[in-house]
Amino acid sequence: MNGDLSARSGIKDTIPTLSGYIGVGLAFGIVAKAAGLNVVMIILMSIITYSGAAQFVIVSMLLAGGTFLSILVAVFLLSARMLLMGMTVAPYLKKESMKRNIILGSLLTDETFALTMNKLNYTNRIISFEWLNASNVIAYLTWIVASGVGGSLESLIPNPTKFGLDFAFIAMFIGLLYLQIMADKTMAFKLQVTMVLVTLGLTYIGLIFIPSSLLLLVVTLVGCWLGVKIKNAFF
Repeated sequence: MNGDLSARSGIKDTIPTLSGYIGVGLAFGIVAKAAGLNVVMIILMSIITYSGAAQFVIVSMLLAGGTFLSILVAVFLLSARMLLMGMTVAPYLKKESMKRNIILGSLLTDETFALTMNKLNYTNRIISFEWLNASNVIAYLTWIVASGVGGSLESLIPNPTKFGLDFAFIAMFIGLLYLQIMADKTMAFKLQVTMVLVTLGLTYIGLIFIPSSLLLLVVTLVGCWLGVKIKNAFF
């Protein structure tokens, strides 16, 4: 990764993360096909919803006979974290038009958000529409194709977890976290490691008391608050 903010660089920087989209996209397609959706429906869901976690929830709730309203509420709560991510990226795109910001926000994902935060370390805290849009689009297209292929291969790969496809996203995020910590010179290394440990602790405790659909949102808010307190007190 370097300071180039062109569309070509956006595609190049995103390519290493695509294995996560491919792995989980294939897994979703297989699960959705096994649940009774056809390939066209799977592809349309990926185009319209474009959220791995939400799409798995939709399929499971459809199988359980969930109502439209219950599915809508569940997906909203599960995706509420994107509001925080969008608000975090927005200050770096103040010079862009409302239309361009809507385009970028609509396709922003956990992965392209993490990639953007890492990219800021190489660009003097600047992000361009061209770079982020290219990153978003290549990720979006990869997810659509992977889920469609997964639906088509359902009969050949009945158990995607057997091949470790469900671990692809986790492995990718571990890699992005490592790169973020190594490249970010704006915060002390000890502070970053401390906050990783704090976040892990909050997540572990939160799993006991907080619904999974709200866990990430709550941990993010509490983690940010604690991060400010810890930084001001010790760093």
